[in-house]
Amino acid sequence: MTNPSLQSDRERLRVLAIRAMRDRGLDPDFSQEELAEAAAVRAAPATTEEPVRDERPLLWCSIDNDDSRDLDQLTVADALPGGDVRVLVAIADVDVVAFKGSLVDRHAAVNTTSVYTPGAVFPMLPERLSTDLTSLGEGEDRLSVVIEFVVAPDGAVKRSDIYGARVRNRAKLAYNSVDAWLTGRGPLPDAAAAIPGMDLQLKLQDGVAQTLALRRHETGALEFATIEARPDFDGDTLRDLRAEAPNRAKALIENFMVAANGVTARFLDAQGFPSIRRVVKTPARWDRIVAIAVQAGDRLPATPDARALNEFLFRRKAAEPDMFPELSQTIIKLLGSGEYVVDPPGGDPPGHFGLAVKDYSHSTAPNRRYPDLLTQRLIKAALAGHPCPYALTELERLAAHCTTQEDAANKVERQVRKSAAALVVASRVGQTFDALVTGASSKGTFVRVIAPPIDGKVVSGEKGLDVGDRVRVRLSHVDVDRGFIDFER
Repeated sequence: MTNPSLQSDRERLRVLAIRAMRDRGLDPDFSQEELAEAAAVRAAPATTEEPVRDERPLLWCSIDNDDSRDLDQLTVADALPGGDVRVLVAIADVDVVAFKGSLVDRHAAVNTTSVYTPGAVFPMLPERLSTDLTSLGEGEDRLSVVIEFVVAPDGAVKRSDIYGARVRNRAKLAYNSVDAWLTGRGPLPDAAAAIPGMDLQLKLQDGVAQTLALRRHETGALEFATIEARPDFDGDTLRDLRAEAPNRAKALIENFMVAANGVTARFLDAQGFPSIRRVVKTPARWDRIVAIAVQAGDRLPATPDARALNEFLFRRKAAEPDMFPELSQTIIKLLGSGEYVVDPPGGDPPGHFGLAVKDYSHSTAPNRRYPDLLTQRLIKAALAGHPCPYALTELERLAAHCTTQEDAANKVERQVRKSAAALVVASRVGQTFDALVTGASSKGTFVRVIAPPIDGKVVSGEKGLDVGDRVRVRLSHVDVDRGFIDFER
């Protein structure tokens, strides 16, 4: 490995990410043959086997991170008589290029997800596809799979449909600037201001998204407020970690995607097709969640109850809004991670505890996640009148593999984020911080410091600590290459 002192921060983190990916069975590189296959696609396809509608005149827009180029979805809404709103979510047709059995498909099936690290992004598909020919770029005509649903004034999804369509992104927008405008803290983004009617379109989408959210929370969907740390680079030098709180534009897209994924799962079931569901089963550490409620002077039932937990979260958010991100982080840890399972036609999947939905697939990010690409192939086969392209046993194997690889990718991302954090706080060894215990097991006791937003391991004085405890810790040691940040109680 190159001498770290001769590398920029960005390059050092990229090299660390490559090593971490290889250690966990992920491939950070495309072969020359895979790149050649992608390069041979001269233009974005204009036709596909499934029937395609022309929906380009609609006021489609994308809302994503400021630096995102792999745009998977567009949204548009239309007010109907009686207070209903028709929502359309266009998903990039990735399968038309990255088809089953292609070289790029085989690479995607290894990693099963794009890996996002502070030093570099390692895309699931070659950038020639994911950020260009299969991305729903501004001003580009693209094939898509449209998920359409009608939302009633009470937030219920009344009718839905799925079909192929040609679309055009009218405005490439970013979460932070749209959030600032929606909340009255900033102007309408220039890309939206340039399109007549886009301001009203965004307000309509925001309104119906909030209606969907209210309906989900009333039925038990959990509402969290987590703080994410994003690296702040000056060129290739890492200057700081910036805390990013949830915002209204992100919530808009999240609520539309949850609804669209539910429509997808029910559509495949109605067509007699299996589906890959994203599930979060009943939390194994419900007893600890109950204990945390008791510590807060509240109570929860002895058996897992999503609605009761959400009501508890709502009360704590009102009582201690500044501490709610910490509580959110604790409960998320105790809920456990999700997994992919195959639901045969007419089956009864366990559902998603945190979202309080029974029917939930992953279908809205086929440039970035392999389960979404698999789901897109199932949808397109159903639309074309073809049999299911996968045997049930093959889907089950792929679902298990996707769970394993997504877990590996998450660990890589966490490790490199910790390496980035170690770079930032290396000069602060010996300082003390207020922290929250986020993990306590045979693997060790882990804490999160809110300011700066970093995670680390308690290597001394950890006895007796459990998830949710607040503790004062001293930063004792950092190891950038290994992503270690160590604290003493």
